[in-house]
Amino acid sequence: MSCDEGKSMAYDLITMGRIGVDLYPLQTGVPLAQVSSFGKFLGGSATNVAVAAARLGRSTAVITRTGDDPFGAYLHEALRGFGVDDRWVTPVPHLPTPVTFCEVFPPDDFPLYFYRQPKAPDLEIDAHDLDLDAIRDARIFWVTGTGLSEEPSRTATLAALAHRAKSGTTVFDLDWRPMFWSHPDEARSFYAEALRHTTVAVGNLDEVEVATGVREPHAAARALLAAGVEIAVVKQGPKGVLAVGANGDSAEVPPLPVTVLNGLGAGDAFGGSLCHGLLAGRDLETIMRHANAAGAIVASRLECSSAMPTPDEVAAALDAGAVL
Repeated sequence: MSCDEGKSMAYDLITMGRIGVDLYPLQTGVPLAQVSSFGKFLGGSATNVAVAAARLGRSTAVITRTGDDPFGAYLHEALRGFGVDDRWVTPVPHLPTPVTFCEVFPPDDFPLYFYRQPKAPDLEIDAHDLDLDAIRDARIFWVTGTGLSEEPSRTATLAALAHRAKSGTTVFDLDWRPMFWSHPDEARSFYAEALRHTTVAVGNLDEVEVATGVREPHAAARALLAAGVEIAVVKQGPKGVLAVGANGDSAEVPPLPVTVLNGLGAGDAFGGSLCHGLLAGRDLETIMRHANAAGAIVASRLECSSAMPTPDEVAAALDAGAVL
C-alpha cells in the first residue's frame, strides 16, 4: 500500500475499511431462496463513503484489501469508474473477495448475508504497509468500527489514528457489526481508544450505545464529546439526526420524506455528504440537511454505490422538500 505517489497530493478524503461485492436481488419483496436474478455492485461501508464523496466532487481514496480473484479485479475497475483512487487497494492471495447478499422488503426490512470466511481480506490491512504521511495529510480521514474487530486491521486502524493525531478532521464511523467480532464484549474498549484520536463520531442508536453505554440520543452525544470528539452525530432513524458540537452548536434535523426501495447504503451516502459539508465549512444544520437528503435519495434506489447522488440531485431534493 505504501506508494511515493501518495505523497504528491493531499486528498480531500481517505477512508479505511470494508470492501466487497454486493449482490442485490432484482426482484423486491421476494425471499432470497426464490430470487432468480441479481445485480452486482461495489460495496462495503468505507468504500461507499469514498464513492459518495467523489460523486459530490471530492478527491478520495480508500485503504482496503481484496482477494486476488475476478471479484477483486471488478472492485478495482468499479473504484476507478467512480473516480476513487485505488492505489492502496491490494490483494491477499489466499483469501476470497467477500460477497454480500441482501433481501429487499420495503420499507424497512433489508436482511444482509455476509460471506467473509475464512476471513475478509479487508481485515488483513497491516500497519507496516500504511502510507502514514498520506493519512496525516488528508483533509478528512475516515475509519470504521469493523476495522477494529480483528487483527491486524485493529492495530493498523489505531496506528493510523495515532499517527494522524487529530490533524485535520478524523471521522470514526461506529459501524457496529457484532457478527464480525469473536468477542463482541471487547468492542467498547477499542472504541474508546479510537475515540481518543477522533474529531467526529457518527453512529445510530445501537452503535452509540456500544461505544458509550448510553442510548438516549442527547446523553449519548454528550458521552461521545466527553470521550474526546468535537462533533457527535447520532442517527435516530425516523426521528432524524442529532448533531452536537463541543463548541455548543447543535442541530436536530428530521428525515426527508422518501418512498424507500432499499435502505441499505443510505448511511454511506449520509457519510459522504457529511464529509463534503465539513470540507465546505458549512454549519451543522446545513450539513445534516444535505446529508439526510443524500441518504434519502439512495434509500429510494435499489443499488448503493452507483446510486450515490450528485450535488444537483441533492439540491433538487432539498428544494422539493422530499425525494420525488
